[in-house]
Amino acid sequence: MIEAVRNAFALPDLRRKIIFTLLILVAYRAGAHVPVPGVDARALQQFLESGTDGSTIVQFLNLLSGGALANFSILAMGVYPYITASIIIQLLTPLVPQLQELAKEGEQGRNKMNLYTHWLTVPLALLQAYGQVFFIQSNVPGILTNFGFSVNPLTTITVLVTMTAGTMIAVWLGELITEQGIGNGVSIIIFGGIVAELPAQIVGFVSRQDWINLILFAIITVLTIAVIAFVQEGQRRIPVQYGKRVRGTKVYGGQSSHIPMKVNSAGMIPLIFAQSIMIFPSAVAASFTVSENSFIRSVANGIVTWFSPNVQSWPYWILYFLMVVGFTYFYTDVIFKQQNLAENLQRQGGFIPGIRPGRRTEFYLNSVLQRITLVGALMLGGVAILPWVVNLLTGAAQSGSQIQSLLITSTGLLIVVGVVLDTMKQLEAQLLMRNYEGFIG
Repeated sequence: MIEAVRNAFALPDLRRKIIFTLLILVAYRAGAHVPVPGVDARALQQFLESGTDGSTIVQFLNLLSGGALANFSILAMGVYPYITASIIIQLLTPLVPQLQELAKEGEQGRNKMNLYTHWLTVPLALLQAYGQVFFIQSNVPGILTNFGFSVNPLTTITVLVTMTAGTMIAVWLGELITEQGIGNGVSIIIFGGIVAELPAQIVGFVSRQDWINLILFAIITVLTIAVIAFVQEGQRRIPVQYGKRVRGTKVYGGQSSHIPMKVNSAGMIPLIFAQSIMIFPSAVAASFTVSENSFIRSVANGIVTWFSPNVQSWPYWILYFLMVVGFTYFYTDVIFKQQNLAENLQRQGGFIPGIRPGRRTEFYLNSVLQRITLVGALMLGGVAILPWVVNLLTGAAQSGSQIQSLLITSTGLLIVVGVVLDTMKQLEAQLLMRNYEGFIG
């Protein structure tokens, strides 16, 4: 691997791409420290360190922003509105005939759908900015003065436009990496924010001289990374045979190939789906915890307690596990139907030995996918509730403390491993094109 890295930097064009990617990450991290005008960053930091239920929700949003929310910067929402818009477009594609036609038009259709995704990102970013500021303000009074259309419309519009512009800048930086750098730019933006938090986590253990937990969590983190990488790379190869065609004196086709069906086709999307839905009830209820009506206040406090990821809230983690497993099957099925594998095979003259082309092939592929997805779904569900399990095993449940189980959060681990594997494969492809030995294989 070290030799491959040296070879990569020895190639001028590949070295330029790597350096360009690193410079974009530096620019993003610099922007993550530029606060929204008028925000009290110290009050927000104290709130994040308080360990309350509301702070746990904000820490999840901070993960998706790549660490920018901790400073309430102009990039506080990161690329999450864009990810949400992309998921919505993907889910609407099989339902809207116009989007189905665009999906079949090749690169031109993909560019058009990407444009629709950008347009949808803007209103989603405005809505999320308002909801995010309102939620944090309800938990940290005075963090942003003069916010609210009834209080100061000009200040409110300025904050919303600034945060929305920050999201579009983050998306633009990610697309620059995709076009001129190495790897998927949006994923690398999130990856950079997650890894940037790692030194602070280690310093926290060292400052408390908590050496046993540091070693324990480091071992658990390494083992989790190994399991994630193993399952992420797992696939079932379906053999495919192409029929021979004779034209004049030449014979075409007759080759053998395979369809690689991944154990986890959904990636990290089910985790984001499930966490977004799970934090929604507590995020809404947190706004009513200061109500003057005692009944409403008690109900709101109960919802916040039950739907917050603390150690004692076991119903949250069980429901979280079930939702991750369910969303894994749902999203995998959506992606599989969009690929139209059976139809494409029949059009190209390919068939699976022993299976008739057409609907029988589609049924067979779907049944295989359902079986192997069970492993991926259980893995994602296990990764999702890993912090709760680790804290129970280490005795943190007795203190009812906030979950701090891994050096990187479980969702963060999945993102980090996925981004690293994808980037390594792209580097390998670049090196193999120049007759160098790659990272993998």
